[in-house]
Amino acid sequence: MVGGLEEPKYDLICNFGSFETRLYHDTIQARVNTNGNSRDSISNGFRTIAGYIFGSNNSGKKIAMTAPVHMWNEEEMTKMAFTMPSEHELSELPLPNNSSIELVKVAGRLTAAMKFSGFASQKKTHRLAQNLLKLISKNKLEPTSSHILAIYDNPWTTLPFLRRNEILIPIKDNS
Repeated sequence: MVGGLEEPKYDLICNFGSFETRLYHDTIQARVNTNGNSRDSISNGFRTIAGYIFGSNNSGKKIAMTAPVHMWNEEEMTKMAFTMPSEHELSELPLPNNSSIELVKVAGRLTAAMKFSGFASQKKTHRLAQNLLKLISKNKLEPTSSHILAIYDNPWTTLPFLRRNEILIPIKDNS
């Protein structure tokens, strides 16, 4: 847990030293598209989803913050997601007031995960994702989609060397 925030649950499958494989449990995410990877776009996406969990929804209900914030590219768009606390079912979550927010049930999946600290710039994230892809291949694992950036700490209040970030790459379950 980061500062008492709930994190998505997973089972550790294998620790390879420089990365590990995890089997994530089913989750629900609140997602929004951002207009690219600029600081303003990311901030706007964050504020949009934060508004939803802070009560900008059809019931005015506040939802607890979780960690991490997930970001990835999909079909020429950058997506951002907050995982909803595990106590919630999709059917009981309030509807967002902002139509750009989508509530999605995400099936559990096998994922390769590589931790890193510091800034999570686009260049650094891409480089680390390429390194993780090489390690995945070297260990005879097969990626099923592109990488996801997971940011656990507030970048405005956490010193860079204390920040916890991860590159996540879903992989094929060959068991």
